[in-house]
Amino acid sequence: MSDATHHETAAEDRIPFVKKLIYGLGAFVNNTLAAAIGSMIIVLNLGLGMNPALVGLLGALPRLTDAITDPLMGYISDKTRSRWGRRRPYIFVGAIVVGIIYALLWQLPEGKSEAFYFWYFLSGSLIFYLGYTVYATPWVALGYELTPDYHERTRLMGVQNFIGNIAYMISPYFLAIMYSKNLFVDVVEGAASLALIIGVMVAVVGILPAIFLRERFKDVATAEDDEAANKSGMTEVIMGFVRGFGATLKFKPFLKLCAATFLVFNGFILIASFQSYVIIYYIFAGNAEAGADWVGHSGLLQAVTGLAVIAFVTWMATKIGKRRAFFVSTGISMLGYALKWFCYTPDNPWLLLIPAPLMAFGLAGLFTLMPSMICDVVDADELNTNERREGMYGSIFWWVVKLGQAVAIAGGGILLNVTGFDVALGGEQSAQTIVYMRLFDAFVPCIASGVAIWAIASFSITEDKAYEIRQELEKRRGDLAIA
Repeated sequence: MSDATHHETAAEDRIPFVKKLIYGLGAFVNNTLAAAIGSMIIVLNLGLGMNPALVGLLGALPRLTDAITDPLMGYISDKTRSRWGRRRPYIFVGAIVVGIIYALLWQLPEGKSEAFYFWYFLSGSLIFYLGYTVYATPWVALGYELTPDYHERTRLMGVQNFIGNIAYMISPYFLAIMYSKNLFVDVVEGAASLALIIGVMVAVVGILPAIFLRERFKDVATAEDDEAANKSGMTEVIMGFVRGFGATLKFKPFLKLCAATFLVFNGFILIASFQSYVIIYYIFAGNAEAGADWVGHSGLLQAVTGLAVIAFVTWMATKIGKRRAFFVSTGISMLGYALKWFCYTPDNPWLLLIPAPLMAFGLAGLFTLMPSMICDVVDADELNTNERREGMYGSIFWWVVKLGQAVAIAGGGILLNVTGFDVALGGEQSAQTIVYMRLFDAFVPCIASGVAIWAIASFSITEDKAYEIRQELEKRRGDLAIA
């Protein structure tokens, strides 16, 4: 059969919509924490006068630990055996702990030195990110095993991506809340109060997936690990982690998903600031106030459209398959990026809104389809290795995303220097600088997305293949297969 064959989802494989929403609340918590720490850290400079370079270090240094803690937590979660499952205990405890830590992190004492604030926040951030990993990694892995059905996985990831994106529509207002003179004495007090609200929300909402969702494959994983459990020495644990880490990185279908995600996401991040520069310095000839308004209009339109795109891509993937849906959604985003060259013009600023809804297809489609495709990869890996490693796959995938984001942000600054941009010149930038900025803004993400489509073109787990793998797994599991 060709990969155009369409399979219907069995009733027993469907996840009730309420439970999809509950899993999506985990995405809302996850994204709120990510957005909050990024948008609130500016308070260290604006409220406490800390050197911006030190603030940058505080944002970057703790994330370096993710290279170790994320895969390690994935491995620990995969190998955990408890009456409550492999994921749920960590999600429950992690939500409470990370909520408390985040609230405490922003209770900054007054009148201390810059060095005190640096070390206080660095040590607190290291603990916070560790708690964040304890929560987020098992939550991601839980989603990979809530259903064995090819299409229901896409519907689940569509719902969680939709709910999670709401956090990014709220977080831009955090700075305004902290600066509100009607509510707080100063921005430091505002940060402390906002952090308490966020911490309570995280602890209360974050535990819901642990309470109301059930792990589908915890008994299967236990049976598969019976032999390994008899070799529980520290050396065997370390070697098991190394073997699992290596096997995950060697699995070609997974590497293709990582490569495509890296290209699409970081092609966008690499030039994320360029759009603002082009709008301000080309369309509005250096008028930052007018340009900033239009940057906001474009961003809001793209964010709102993204919610509709998630629903559309989810539906499309259940009709034509995930791989083809990726081609369509990424291709539409490429059209949007390319249209910047024509629509970003001083003659008619309104035209700059045309590419925004098309560009929304890129990331909205990416983070709906890739998690669903990883679910299929985990099944294929189990068929090859007799192990279920949702935690390891999820942790490495998201670590690649975070690593690429850090590299892309740094690369974006370098790329801006290449254009010859000089802030002192204001609206008098050279014609060559403007052309380079426009070229990078429109065509860097276009090219990166095109390469991503090429990478996924050879992704081998089609709809038919996914169903064949499931049948083989259930035949092998026998009584442990969960219908």
